[in-house]
Amino acid sequence: MATPNHLGNHDHRSKELSQVLVLEPPPIMKLYGDQFLNDFQLLKAWESPLPLDQFLSIHAQSVKALLTPGRYPLTRNILQLIPSLQLVVTTSAGLNHIDLPEFQRRGIAIASAGDVYSEDVADMAVGLLIDVLRKISAADRYVRKGLWDTKAEFPLGSKLCSKRVGIVGLGSIGQEVAKRLQAFGCRIMYTSRNKKPFVSYPYYSNVLELAADIDVLIICCGLTEQTRHMINKDVMLALGKEGVVINIGRGPIIDEKELVQCLVQRELAGAGLDVFENEPHVPRELLTMDNVVLSPHRAVRTPETLAAMCEHVKGNLEAFFSNKPLLSPVMNI
Repeated sequence: MATPNHLGNHDHRSKELSQVLVLEPPPIMKLYGDQFLNDFQLLKAWESPLPLDQFLSIHAQSVKALLTPGRYPLTRNILQLIPSLQLVVTTSAGLNHIDLPEFQRRGIAIASAGDVYSEDVADMAVGLLIDVLRKISAADRYVRKGLWDTKAEFPLGSKLCSKRVGIVGLGSIGQEVAKRLQAFGCRIMYTSRNKKPFVSYPYYSNVLELAADIDVLIICCGLTEQTRHMINKDVMLALGKEGVVINIGRGPIIDEKELVQCLVQRELAGAGLDVFENEPHVPRELLTMDNVVLSPHRAVRTPETLAAMCEHVKGNLEAFFSNKPLLSPVMNI
């Protein structure tokens, strides 16, 4: 068992074990630097003049842990270059950048972001929904352009109370969204991989049936091969001309081309999007629509939550190198 790093008793073995590979800096490093990980030796691949494969080959037999923000795909090819890897700590809310079956086959543990982001993402989902329904961003533009004193009246918005809201994915984020919208007087329904025995919301086994019974569809699930383009034209047509789509999950869960067409043809009432299929590229048609609210994938970005993520990452690494249970394991060795 390695000596816990935070005790400061580093022998040769503990120094070797406390190396942490970082392929690209996560947002927490950009905001707070890397001082919160000063008990670990960080191998900053992005600062090396060497090609990545050469850099990794140098540390192939020593690096045990890897910290990733979720943009760099962790595939079989990467794992072959670092056969000593035992742990990945991801600061991403999703896991679609990780080849989970390959990691499981190799017995590599994964520590996720856990519930750290859930409240902020839920706040963003509700904020986007209120903005779409009450046309807050559109009204702001209307006032700034000096149109208030013209004859053109600003169009009416729609109330949130009593809306039937369908949540796709009732994990920690989905539950926080439901809790907030219940307080606004909304009726909550959901679809998920499995029915949740601890909630009383009506459960739908598929998203198409859910869409036919609701006014608002909020996407809170992760991106997998099963959820890619889950929200297709059939689902959007079932939601209907008064329906609103909110996406704070991952962009490719929606068939973006079909979403654009449905909005252009007024087969949907509006959309609030924090994520897109080909980020940072946003379909140009969306840029001119007053019934669409756009955000640059910022749902998790608050100073408070990023500070909490610093502690969460540090806690997972300390637990691993002290041979203790991870704070937020996805799969254990």
